[in-house]
Amino acid sequence: MNCGPGRTSELLQGIKERSPEIPEAVDVLVCPPEISLTTASEVLNEYNAYLGAQNVYYEDDGAFTGEVSTGMLKEVGCEFVIIGHSERREYFGETDKTVNAKVIKALSDDINPVICVGESLDQRKKEVHKKMVKKQVQAALNSVNEKNITGVVIAYEPIWAIGTGETATPEQAQEMHEMIRTVISELYDEDAANAVRILYGGSMKPHNAEELLSQPDVDGGLIGGASLKAESFTDIINIADKLS
Repeated sequence: MNCGPGRTSELLQGIKERSPEIPEAVDVLVCPPEISLTTASEVLNEYNAYLGAQNVYYEDDGAFTGEVSTGMLKEVGCEFVIIGHSERREYFGETDKTVNAKVIKALSDDINPVICVGESLDQRKKEVHKKMVKKQVQAALNSVNEKNITGVVIAYEPIWAIGTGETATPEQAQEMHEMIRTVISELYDEDAANAVRILYGGSMKPHNAEELLSQPDVDGGLIGGASLKAESFTDIINIADKLS
């Protein structure tokens, strides 16, 4: 919940100034709050970045005050949507069931879901983190067919590393990303698993991005605080380009 229309315009203009052309080997996605999507769409016109939303509902329309549909998102140019972010799960009652319903709806309307999965510090300490994340991945992909799986992005969020200044070590990140890819391979096949991009979403910043992005199964980052400053966000883009 950062950046209204004015701040969104200012931030995106700053990103465009620092990175007039996005490197060919890097995909950049920005996901502002719903109130800023139209502004973002206008500012990103003819700029090679994708637009996404932070949430979506699984019905087309109706008496669902405060929700937004896939059709509304497509109307402002969204090609992606974040689903099941840890904060949505913790504060707003998102469940594996609602996450799956949103994933199915997004895919059916040609919007790529960025599905967030991750464990709490308590779950990691109890050594059930792999079991929990595997369950989340399996539930989110329930009834997603092989044809649509390549449109899915998974974002691994070690919840204990979000906004705390803590970061999973590159080895911890790789271990979990590799496990997630194995789960996808078991559900579909190896080609599908390799096609799905798995992002790291736990306090990636310019100072740790290279180590994290160098891991074989870390395909990118779901950037939080570092995305709120044009300098740090474009620094991460440049690091990703260097490693490509």
